Amino acid sequence: MKSPTITLPISASDVLDNRLPAAHVLNAEKTYGNADLIRVLEITGVAGPFRAVTPWEHEDARGIRRINAGGYAALPFGDRYPPLIEFVEAYLARSQSPGLPQQAASPWRAALEQNLVSLLARFAPSHSDSRVFFSNSGAEAIETAIKFARMARPKAARIINFTGAYHGKTYAPLSLTPNAEYQDPFRPLMPGIVTVPYGDLRAFAKAVRSNGPDRIAAVFIEPVQGEAGVIIPPEGYLKGIGDICRKHGIIIVADEIQTGLGRCGEWFASIADGLEPDVIALAKPLGGGLTPIGATIARREIFGKMLAGMSCKRHSNTFGGNSLSMAVGLKSLELLVEDNLPERSRILGERGLARLTKLRDSYPKLIEAVRGRGMLMALQFRPVSPVHIPFADELIGEFSGVLALRMLHAYGVQANLSLSSKRVVRLTPALNIPEDLFDTIFERIDRAAAKNPNAPSMLTSTPPDILVNLTKFALAPHG
Repeated sequence: MKSPTITLPISASDVLDNRLPAAHVLNAEKTYGNADLIRVLEITGVAGPFRAVTPWEHEDARGIRRINAGGYAALPFGDRYPPLIEFVEAYLARSQSPGLPQQAASPWRAALEQNLVSLLARFAPSHSDSRVFFSNSGAEAIETAIKFARMARPKAARIINFTGAYHGKTYAPLSLTPNAEYQDPFRPLMPGIVTVPYGDLRAFAKAVRSNGPDRIAAVFIEPVQGEAGVIIPPEGYLKGIGDICRKHGIIIVADEIQTGLGRCGEWFASIADGLEPDVIALAKPLGGGLTPIGATIARREIFGKMLAGMSCKRHSNTFGGNSLSMAVGLKSLELLVEDNLPERSRILGERGLARLTKLRDSYPKLIEAVRGRGMLMALQFRPVSPVHIPFADELIGEFSGVLALRMLHAYGVQANLSLSSKRVVRLTPALNIPEDLFDTIFERIDRAAAKNPNAPSMLTSTPPDILVNLTKFALAPHG
């Protein structure tokens, strides 16, 4: 019997040549994808689709340009940065490496492994013989780190994490992310997790004593908590964590997925603050905004406990270490080094935080707090409700963050929500953003605040139909 002729509804060239109308894109997303995510973004007016007209600016279907200060720290050079694009074009034209060299040596993987270890050892010499395992995301990098820790200390069944932590949403990293909204539907989670207040060294020391150091496999910590709202620990805190772990042989894992490779003004924020971790998880900036990549760097003896001898395939993944991602990671790291982007992030970040502080002081009824380290910055907005409504705290917090995001979008700045701090909007602009565009971000926020000088004004200035639709969406049963 002859097979039926199959015609796909959309061709790749339709998308490449911009023949897919914005309305079709939105409808297809709502019909075949994560419909409610697109619906809430559409209600709020921030759904796009957008096109990158420069590496640092997006344009919507109406031709309105906005500065992209979003990207969740995964766009170190912005979108379609010409030196990176030119390199990828050259790679595709000239490289003869197999795309998926799972069972063979790879020059691209080898080069990135060596460069990452060399860079890390520059700041932490004890890592000079560390090893790298590649995956496809930050969550996978954390999954790998969990398995390294459990294999290195097989008799220790507990892991310490911290309030406000975010390590990913796959099963094991979710177990280390103490957020009821994300955890509760998937319980029971991985057992043996001990959650300690972030920033409280005494509480950490007490938790180690009460649980027994020999029963703790590892501690997972972010040097700055991003999704919690850019929470910066007290001076000496990370060093103190490291000292306690080293005394008892507890493995310390630094989640530098968001903070590492320049975002916080340092190559490794944990090491800059006096912590020398045994394992480091990296991801976002390595992909250069083009490819998915995760990297877990572990001390040689820890790496060997899980991946040695005939057990060297005990942990693996199909696409980790693929040649295209390795090539992009290699070039991204090279660009970060050549342009000294961590130092630029530190300098511009200090300037940006000063601007945010001035905004907070000028509009105290709108902005409750500002925080920042390097080019990881946060504005914490006050609740949009002028009165406290006990049973509606969560919803009011959600509305406050979403309406703040909408306000900034309306004034030409794309920003990030914070998954574990509803009233916080984060700014994570590209590390190489031109200085005039960087300054314009804060000028636009200033104009937005001048028109909305208190938090309730974000509510009253929003068209009633948007508020009604947003409220219906929030209160409707889903699933």
